[in-house]
Amino acid sequence: MPKSKRDRKVSLTRTPRKGLEAKQALIAELRRCVDTYKYIFVFSVANMRNNKLKDVRNAWKHSRIFFGKNKVMMVALGREPSSEYKENLHKVSKHLRGEVGLLFTNRTRDEVDEWFSKFREVDFARAGNKATYAVSLDTGPLEQFPHSMEPQLRQLGLPTALKKGVVTLLSDYEVCKEGDVLTPEQARVLKLFGYEMAEFKVTIKSVWNSETGDFQKLVGDPAEGEEEEDDDDDVSSED
Repeated sequence: MPKSKRDRKVSLTRTPRKGLEAKQALIAELRRCVDTYKYIFVFSVANMRNNKLKDVRNAWKHSRIFFGKNKVMMVALGREPSSEYKENLHKVSKHLRGEVGLLFTNRTRDEVDEWFSKFREVDFARAGNKATYAVSLDTGPLEQFPHSMEPQLRQLGLPTALKKGVVTLLSDYEVCKEGDVLTPEQARVLKLFGYEMAEFKVTIKSVWNSETGDFQKLVGDPAEGEEEEDDDDDVSSED
């Protein structure tokens, strides 16, 4: 009987090497950006969405954005004064906690602040997000849905039935109250009915000046002083 290709043994000894090479390449690229750009801005992201971050990248093609792999970025910049790549970069590292990234740019602080203060994108909330307002549905036909959707709506908890082939809500239904922590079912219902409650936004937290070596904290950082957990998320960096 022929041996199945699925039974082939794959050596795992190459995996750590490839991972190490990728980290070393990222460290080299980060340090190249330190040498190239005048400013490094640390930013945080609320309600992270990859497609929204892509919009930011497209608007800032003249700069570089790195998001993810906080520990690797900390190694590149230096965790302590004795290991920092340039003066005061260890202070940047201390703020690489949670969903944050680095913006390398030659744009001034005023330009950066102005652009990001205006950039807001709404999206559908996910499970675990808080409802920003109450949503209730009125009794009656839901003609926006095909009849094939009725079982799915009922499974989500809505009191629905088919009446003459039309999906119908049999009684008033409260989807959520303001401040509710949304369940997966609530988040799905809100999306189906077109209610967007999540706001993707970027907050500029601090800045480092390559010419002077000065580091300036711009907003409070509640995560400061906490231990950094292992960060295995894929790094995301583009021109």
